[in-house]
Amino acid sequence: MWTMTVDYRVRLRFSDESQDAATHTNLSAVRLDGRVLWIAGDETATIERLIADDPANPTEFGDETRFRLADFVALPGADADEEADIEGLARSGRFLWAVGSHSLRRKQIKDRHEGPKALRRLGRVEGQANRQVLVRLPIADVDGVPTPVREIESGGQRHRAAALSGRDDLRLLLQDDEHIGPFLPIPGKDNGLDIEGIAVRDDRVYLGLRGPVLRGWAFVLELRPYVTPDDPGRLRLHRFDDGRLYRKHVLDLDGLGVRDLCPAGDDLLILAGPTMDLDGPVRIYRWHDASRAETPTIVRDDQITRELEVTYGEGDDHAEGLSMLGTDRVLVVYDSPARHRLTPDGAVIADVLHLP
Repeated sequence: MWTMTVDYRVRLRFSDESQDAATHTNLSAVRLDGRVLWIAGDETATIERLIADDPANPTEFGDETRFRLADFVALPGADADEEADIEGLARSGRFLWAVGSHSLRRKQIKDRHEGPKALRRLGRVEGQANRQVLVRLPIADVDGVPTPVREIESGGQRHRAAALSGRDDLRLLLQDDEHIGPFLPIPGKDNGLDIEGIAVRDDRVYLGLRGPVLRGWAFVLELRPYVTPDDPGRLRLHRFDDGRLYRKHVLDLDGLGVRDLCPAGDDLLILAGPTMDLDGPVRIYRWHDASRAETPTIVRDDQITRELEVTYGEGDDHAEGLSMLGTDRVLVVYDSPARHRLTPDGAVIADVLHLP
């Protein structure tokens, strides 16, 4: 097991409803926004908002509010509360962004399953429509607190909650891609398509892929979403110079896939871990001048540096979410947290690490 030096720890307090839904033990995305912490778990179709008890010294967040995605945009699934597997959150300008994994999943063999039944389960692959979401929610100041709303007016323009859909659906766009297309029928944990991070800089959206990883190279997709006045609730995609609606960057992460992305000035911080169902290693990399890349980029050598090793457990403590905290620290949250991270009052412990 790798270890790391923790600068300090942060307590995240969740409501009884979130604890009943096991959101606090399935954390998959986080983004700090002033005194507000946006957070999501991968077993619901909600985004949670926590508020710092002391904004000047943010070591504890609570007063949780849950926001159902279906209250803002139409989700593709028949059941609006079916999990969306939200794996990334980003905050930029007037908007909060969220992305689902877009992955398929394979049934697990559980302890009670034996023989042919176990093999049948392992052979079953299924998808969930709500996982195929990329949404942009307007944020308004409500009673002094950033709050998602269906619509806001700013600078003489009205901005609505919007989602990527129709002909711009990502799985549809990628089906003919020479690198990613062959992996669409494969479950995420088997090195299939699995989006696990999002970062937004100006009009560009970066999506980090946990899988596929090809010969050790990981992928980040770049999009340029927009809306039109006649259909403000639908995100569309601008074309790049090569005519495609997305741009691919490939990164040398020492064979690891992307678990989360976070802007740091012109750079992107990358939380990286195994694409398969393994515990580690887990690292934080820095992609230097990522936002200045004007063409598809092969990111290696001096363009990317390994910043930190992140702790991981055996079957627990899977680092899934990353956010800047100040200018030289990062907040890391964990899926399947180790027992020592769970407190008797229902809080979960996150780590703050100092960047070199």
